[in-house]
Amino acid sequence: MALIPGFRIGPYEIQSPLGAGGMGEVYRARDTRLERTVAIKILPEQFSSSPELKLRFEREARAISSLSHPHICHLYDVGSQSGIDYLVMEYLEGETLAARLEKGPLLPDQLLKIGVEITQALESAHGKGVVHRDLKPGNVMLTRSGAKLMDFGLAKTAASAIGAVAGAAGRPLTPSSPTGSIAGLTASASPLTQKGTILGTFQYMAPEVLQGAEADPRSDIFSLGCVLYEMATGKPAFEGKTQISVLAAILEKEPAPIATLRPMTPPALEMVVKSCLAKDPNERLQTAHDLKLQLSWTAEVSTAVKPAKASPKRRGWLLWAMAALGALLAIAAGAQIWQRPVERVVHATILPPEKTAFEAIGDFGGPAVLSPDGEKIAFAAKGPESPKALWVRALNSPMAQRLEGTEGASFPFWSADSRILGYFSNGKLNKVAATGGPVTTLADAPNARGGSWSKDNVILFAPDYNTALMQVNAQGGDPQPATRMDLARHTTHRWPWFLPDGRHFLYLATNHSGGTRDRNGIYFASLDGKENRLLVATDSGGQYASGYLLFHAQTELMAQRFDPQAGTLSGDAVPVASRVHYDSTVWRTLFSVSENRMLIYQAGAANAGTQLTWFDRAGKPLGSVGERGNYVDARISPDGLKIAVAHGSPSTHIWIFDTVRQIKTRLTFDGPTKLQPAWSPDGQLIAYVERGPVGSLGDSTLYVMPANGGGKPRPLLSQEPGVTYAYPSWTPNGKTILFLANKGPVGHSIYSVPVDGGKPALVIAPANPQANITRFRISPNGRWIAYSSTDSGAAQVYVAAASGQGGKWQISVNGGDDPAWRADGRELFFSDPGDTLYSVDVGEKGADFSVGPIHLLFHQDATAYGSPYDAGRDGKRFLFNVGTQDAAAPLNLVVNWTVDLKK
Repeated sequence: MALIPGFRIGPYEIQSPLGAGGMGEVYRARDTRLERTVAIKILPEQFSSSPELKLRFEREARAISSLSHPHICHLYDVGSQSGIDYLVMEYLEGETLAARLEKGPLLPDQLLKIGVEITQALESAHGKGVVHRDLKPGNVMLTRSGAKLMDFGLAKTAASAIGAVAGAAGRPLTPSSPTGSIAGLTASASPLTQKGTILGTFQYMAPEVLQGAEADPRSDIFSLGCVLYEMATGKPAFEGKTQISVLAAILEKEPAPIATLRPMTPPALEMVVKSCLAKDPNERLQTAHDLKLQLSWTAEVSTAVKPAKASPKRRGWLLWAMAALGALLAIAAGAQIWQRPVERVVHATILPPEKTAFEAIGDFGGPAVLSPDGEKIAFAAKGPESPKALWVRALNSPMAQRLEGTEGASFPFWSADSRILGYFSNGKLNKVAATGGPVTTLADAPNARGGSWSKDNVILFAPDYNTALMQVNAQGGDPQPATRMDLARHTTHRWPWFLPDGRHFLYLATNHSGGTRDRNGIYFASLDGKENRLLVATDSGGQYASGYLLFHAQTELMAQRFDPQAGTLSGDAVPVASRVHYDSTVWRTLFSVSENRMLIYQAGAANAGTQLTWFDRAGKPLGSVGERGNYVDARISPDGLKIAVAHGSPSTHIWIFDTVRQIKTRLTFDGPTKLQPAWSPDGQLIAYVERGPVGSLGDSTLYVMPANGGGKPRPLLSQEPGVTYAYPSWTPNGKTILFLANKGPVGHSIYSVPVDGGKPALVIAPANPQANITRFRISPNGRWIAYSSTDSGAAQVYVAAASGQGGKWQISVNGGDDPAWRADGRELFFSDPGDTLYSVDVGEKGADFSVGPIHLLFHQDATAYGSPYDAGRDGKRFLFNVGTQDAAAPLNLVVNWTVDLKK
């Protein structure tokens, strides 16, 4: 029914109509109590026809009213009067995005700004479990304060209502079972939500929703992809003369590339929109947060190439820089534009291979590295169907090649002639041709921290996180020491970088316990040992190219003139790039330089840390624990109400999070790094590992202390020179603790020790003397141990008797780590190298152990530092240590980065 001006509905006085659609009519009104202008939507009659639907609508509307975000139109009230159901919303002044698009497409900077604001709104709502379901230009209002997303979540309620009205036969509401007549589908396609048919606007609905599936946040991402496409081109992504032809286009066709309609579109935006519009929801960007970051990075890159002065000549270079990554790649390959008399700095964005993400951070990250000749990049990447491995991309090609046999690779580095890659995997230093081929193992490297390859075929590398540097001939041989650790100052040497003469090199020396900060930084050294002195006090490794030393300072990548033979700096340090990602877990900044003035880096926030986040069995986020920080090895208490975790930087200590009271308590204070907490079965005690202090490199101690902090730590196993203890775990009776111990790069094994004291005893050793056990968990009844081992070369999960006697059962097939049990012992969980979580039904009968089929649960990119997750007792939720998404940012490529330094 139409309402006339002056009509009162509740305390609201109608002033004028604003619009109408399938979801109802909208009016401008005055709130007579608060003397403010509001917008009132009168809802369709079917809401008042069923008390059950009305009650459900009101309940869901209250949830929507809790959304408070600057880019969401706020829902003030919901009410009913004389059979009229209505919503009261924030009144917005401006124009809808649909009205703006009638004037034509948006400029890229406008599009990206609006797109980021919409994703911020979606991120907030999705985090509270609210899905929009009718995202379209008509539901976005452009105001002076930015974009506002309207009608949030109403489609969810309305869809349920219409489905109930139409579903007498129990059928889902799909294109083949519409509520209206089939003739309605042959009517002209409309930008309005269609009344009496599938709720939502056909042009913007995700394929799975059209086919009857329940909408989820990924459906909103598809709809936003349609909106972004239309903002970029001025045309709908999917068109047709009738509704049924639009449906067919969404289900079966791909929209024309944006660049064919708008040639100046940033290539990164094209890729983002394409990812949003994937037909399979599993192939899309999975969260609004990810989409927000991608759009933000695209905006940053677009801004970076804008000239400081808008002269015609500078504008021409701007258009050239934005137009073609292909042209940029031609520059990198040595095309004729290198011969231009005036050199320009040019920026571009490089995305990961399709269906993968860069795997750059953590203990086993693989940051992108430029070849010395600047023609190729190598990096580690992984995806749901592609375990982490090395990829190589020539900069004059749009495609990257996966190097088979390099699964699990970390920290790649190039030979001086740019033909071969060195890298680390499975505790070894390896090499492989950049074009692919057989892999050659050169040396042991249990937990490496980088390598460098000289023109004289010498490889410098850090074999472990707490060792000095070693050197080995690239053709093979016995590794020899290259540096000597001063244990009074440092506990690690890492990130070596050979200088051009092949005799001098740079490396980072620092201290896990902090040490003396002005002694930690980049050192200048020589293979003959005659040089070894501090150049720059910093928290990350350095690189040299084109006459400059590049190093990290806060969020900046800095450059300073450097003489590589004399090892001397001159002039002032100046910034080269801002907001470069710094991985505080391994003291590395994600950048790489080549000899021909090419620079590549990933953007990110310094010390962004990780977030402890709950997920259900389908991978849906359920909430977070605490604020973002530097967390390692989180463990859930036996009652499920507390979390023990190592937290801090550079030294970690044990903290307890009370998830009920929402408070955190520090458990340990003095001494060096504390790691890997483990709860006793009754939740009263915590066992943990303390790394050896300065002067006792490689040593560690096992401690036990009350979980309430009311007593002093008691050493369970004291330091043994050169022995490292890891991952203590209590037996169900609370009388024994199992742990990993190792002395050297291989042979990591499981031992046990009585809680009351005694000598450790071997329980399980790897079958292969060159292999390691990396993680393990004891079954709830104490009879079995699930563990991961590299017996076959790659890590797999096995189960063996806790007595150490009898055989073993292999659980994983295509790689596995981090096993965890359900509390009843009938289900086992593990992750694969691609960060996908699996479950297996297991059982026992006498001395036999039974293993059922493997079930895929969900994929979740967790931090590569420490154990990535823990399982709740009921197996229905999982606590992941989720790394910052900044590390998944596109690569920023800069050509002629030194030009601006000379001005």
